[in-house]
Amino acid sequence: MFMTNATSPDTHIFTTVLKSFTSLNHFSLGISLHQHIIVNGLCSDPYISSSLINFYAKLGHTKYARQVFDLMPERDVVPWTAIIGCYSRAGDVNMSFNMFNEMRFNGVEPSVVTLLGMMCGVLELKRVQCLHCCVILYGFAIDVALVNSMINVYGKCGSVKDARELFESMDKWDLISWNSLISGYAQVGNVREILQLLYRMRIEGVEPDQQTFGCLVSANAMESDLQLAKLVHGQIVISGFNLDVHVLTSVVLMYLKCGNADVAFQIFKRIQDKDVVLWTVMISGLVQNDCADKALFVFCEMLKSRVEPSAATITSVLAACAQLGSFDLGTSIHGYIIRQGMTLDIPAQNSLVTMYAKCGRLEQSCAVFDRMGERDLVSWNAIITGYAQNGHLSKALFLFNERIMTLQRPNSVSVISLLQACASTGALHQGKWIHNFVIRNCLRPCILVDTALVDMYCKCGDLHAAQKCFDGMSQRDLVSWSTIISGYGSHGKGEIALRMYLEFLDTGFEPNHVIFLAVLSACSHNGLVHQGLSIFQSMTRDFGIEPKLEHRACVIDILCRARRVDEAYDFYKRNFSEPSVDVLGILLDACRASDNTELGDIIAKGVLVLRPENAGNYVQLTHCYASLDKWNSVGEAWKLMRSLGLRKVPGWSFIELHGVITTFFMDHSSHPQFEEIVFMLKTLTGEMRKKPKKGHQFHHQSTE
Repeated sequence: MFMTNATSPDTHIFTTVLKSFTSLNHFSLGISLHQHIIVNGLCSDPYISSSLINFYAKLGHTKYARQVFDLMPERDVVPWTAIIGCYSRAGDVNMSFNMFNEMRFNGVEPSVVTLLGMMCGVLELKRVQCLHCCVILYGFAIDVALVNSMINVYGKCGSVKDARELFESMDKWDLISWNSLISGYAQVGNVREILQLLYRMRIEGVEPDQQTFGCLVSANAMESDLQLAKLVHGQIVISGFNLDVHVLTSVVLMYLKCGNADVAFQIFKRIQDKDVVLWTVMISGLVQNDCADKALFVFCEMLKSRVEPSAATITSVLAACAQLGSFDLGTSIHGYIIRQGMTLDIPAQNSLVTMYAKCGRLEQSCAVFDRMGERDLVSWNAIITGYAQNGHLSKALFLFNERIMTLQRPNSVSVISLLQACASTGALHQGKWIHNFVIRNCLRPCILVDTALVDMYCKCGDLHAAQKCFDGMSQRDLVSWSTIISGYGSHGKGEIALRMYLEFLDTGFEPNHVIFLAVLSACSHNGLVHQGLSIFQSMTRDFGIEPKLEHRACVIDILCRARRVDEAYDFYKRNFSEPSVDVLGILLDACRASDNTELGDIIAKGVLVLRPENAGNYVQLTHCYASLDKWNSVGEAWKLMRSLGLRKVPGWSFIELHGVITTFFMDHSSHPQFEEIVFMLKTLTGEMRKKPKKGHQFHHQSTE
């Protein structure tokens, strides 16, 4: 097939042809050539056998490569190097090292190529150090290519210090040496050290290339320092790489990671030849910066430019639709996928499941999930979270169990979403079951899971269990502390909430806006006026934190609950540059409670001017006028409300039982078991009056 009787190719021809078949991925032709080699008795040639080993190894057939190696009668360093490199490239580092030791045991010394082949698969520091010893032992420390490879591997193992020491020990450096060390610093996000190396490179007369700047940009993307990002961008412009699409793509990504979507978008618009990677980076980055509307605009521009979106692009676009909660846009993207006949990978299908769930369309979300040929952990998390966040706790738990049955071990994401659902519905029994699951499956310690447990127990009213979970945390962050403080505050335990706040300060943590909001809310709910005002003043005085609207509203609520309405209104006028209808509503209720007619009238008019279309404001106004015996004003308010066609949505309550949520509206008797419920409530009320007992809390939400 490959030669006639008059043809007698030498070893070089066979090895050359095998290299060609390897680069062209011609496995079947390689097999045919191997058969020809066997027929002609050339298997004993070490170079031909080594070429066969490389051929099988690079095409992913390690088993065949080993068979060729084992059939060789004699082996020198060439076939040993080939089989060692084969295992290393395949990721079987243990076998690679075993073969290396066997080679040395057989008296064959490694070459530089042998050690280079082993470097590519090593990711453990101890193994790198072993190879480093071999490099010194066999006198290869002067080989620049080998030392460069070792610097690179030290960096990948996270030991930049060893990489730097090896770099400094070299007699001479080439561009790869510099880039290898810079790559190590990039992996730990040390931008400043990279900039110093860049300066040294120029002193040494070595010009940085695309890879150098790629490492610099990726390092700053990890650090998310905007000022450094601008400095890095300046270095790229000075070096003339501001026209390279790949470098500019990294620059766009860097600015997006630093949270500056506007600058990233300006750079993006100036790039002429945008490829699919750049479009995807821009769309994904905008979604991550909460600019979903802009991300969809960029996607439309991408389609106009005739660039075919990838599965990664579709994943980001669907995430944008989910962020906006736009069912219409999401279905249009889904329709585009179907019309184009696109084959979506698992991440894109997961994004589709999440999009429908975020839009509240669980039927479509489940349909996509059911049609998935293969699912990963994210797939299960997406569908479980979708049901949990939409109030279908029983279905979410059913899917959670089904996931366990498929041997897909749940991770912290699905557990947290279920705990959040239990917290929002007050499902203490189900929350305890999930807690048991967490313990049995060793999902702790995990700060996110532990915090979710504390939050669940707090919102379900079991403060003892919440405190026990909090005490058992091996690590706490600001969210953990704010959760336990809020829990005590919302359950009338203001003194304990303040004590927890003082404990928090003793840890050395700096409080943030969330912590202060939790403490101020606790003071508000528990009538701790002096403490609340003192903590509010400490925000700016002691910690340099500018109070937000929520903090200022808490202060007004604190004063109003203490019936210091005039003082609260003065605070409002001093601290609110723009009027706030919600805060005015707090003041209006306080005026009604304290019979402050004059101030109540002023605030009432202000509320209607700010939000004339809100029925709740009119109801609140009528209550205020009624409490002040201004019945003419009550009639006028109701008349104005009816003339505008406004209707007040009734207050409502809900209970959760066995994963099913039942809602009760005020003054409605449409529930099929209404009479039985009323009878049971009267019975319970009578029993509680005889002997007061601590009852289960249930959730109430009023639209007033």
